[in-house]
Amino acid sequence: MSTLPLPVTNLLYLHGFRSSPLSSKAQQLARRVAERNPLVQWWCPQLPPSPRAAMDMVRQGVADWPRATTGVIGSSLGGFYAAHLAGKLGCRAVLLNPAVHPARDLAGAIGENAAWHHPDQHFFFEPGFVDELRALESGPVARPESCFAVIAKGDEVLDWREMTAFCAGARIKLLEGGDHGLADFDRHIDEVLAFLGLA
Repeated sequence: MSTLPLPVTNLLYLHGFRSSPLSSKAQQLARRVAERNPLVQWWCPQLPPSPRAAMDMVRQGVADWPRATTGVIGSSLGGFYAAHLAGKLGCRAVLLNPAVHPARDLAGAIGENAAWHHPDQHFFFEPGFVDELRALESGPVARPESCFAVIAKGDEVLDWREMTAFCAGARIKLLEGGDHGLADFDRHIDEVLAFLGLA
């Protein structure tokens, strides 16, 4: 008889390209975790533009976290990072409209970009960052049994067919409509947290 995994005690949220910890989904999750699971360690860092630097920072930040009760949630590019990290750590992951081929998709973003939540703040996406993304690509999610994906067919940025193939074997909630930012995330937050063993 299989036993359910323990509830997560440490939860990491990774935002998408040009996004920040101010994203609506990150804020909703932070509030819910603080209200109902105050003992859970929550971390939603501002990720640097360099994928290598972002992954190094995150790996160092979670180095002492207990693998069996660590969870990572990622949206868009953060979903790509989350899948990579979960594969390395062997922890649970929730992917929200995850980027599948970010090296391909962000090749057109090389140059100066405005931060989504602070349009007056800019960062430079270097050509070498595309190579860093390519180095992180390793195919579909490594441990689909430990993954839950929320994917919107109405995503205007990413192809839902590529996303579902990337998450093959995982539990997938496929939305008929929706959008890239999951504007109706409040309708899915309960399932996301339940997958992580949190009420």
